[in-house]
Amino acid sequence: MGAGVLVCGGGSTRFGDRDKVCADLAGRPLVRHVADRIEPVVDELIVNCRADQADCLDAVFSGYSSPVRFALDEIEDAGPMHGMEQGLAATESEYAVVVACDMPFVDPDFVAALFEIAADHEAVLPRHGEGNWYQPLQAVYHADAMVASIRAAVADGVERPISPALDLDVVTIEGDRLRGLTDERTFFNVNTQADLERAEQLLETVEH
Repeated sequence: MGAGVLVCGGGSTRFGDRDKVCADLAGRPLVRHVADRIEPVVDELIVNCRADQADCLDAVFSGYSSPVRFALDEIEDAGPMHGMEQGLAATESEYAVVVACDMPFVDPDFVAALFEIAADHEAVLPRHGEGNWYQPLQAVYHADAMVASIRAAVADGVERPISPALDLDVVTIEGDRLRGLTDERTFFNVNTQADLERAEQLLETVEH
């Protein structure tokens, strides 16, 4: 397949007085749920994070079955595009799925499908929800191409990660095609304590 890149360096400003990355969700850290979901479809895991998250995350990934490497932010509070660049630049794989650290229901079969579609392109981007939003933080990229596009975007003063993604040879997965591959739960993300409680409820539904 390729690599998995988890983007963990966000400030968790809506979550409260602690970092959501290692918040407990049904007995496991939130980020470990994400990593465990994609583990069957990646050959290595790159964890992008801030330096002050490294100790927590090192403990979280103790015993993880795939190789794990860390790609620390070089610029503090630079946003997800910087995290994507650091993570993608660290991988040795040609293609990588980039996933936000707060998506505990990411669908591994969907990720596998994105890898297959990406084989002849530079990026595969889902577009979903009532607003038909692009989702650059659950997408597959040709690592070198996306790193180059991000660096060009930064030089032009661009901050949103969707911009460099759309500058690539990109396939958009939306509408009926998207619904045939997965459902909206794969994009559920935890921004607040209420979201974490909702995730607990969803896990109970899945497991029973």
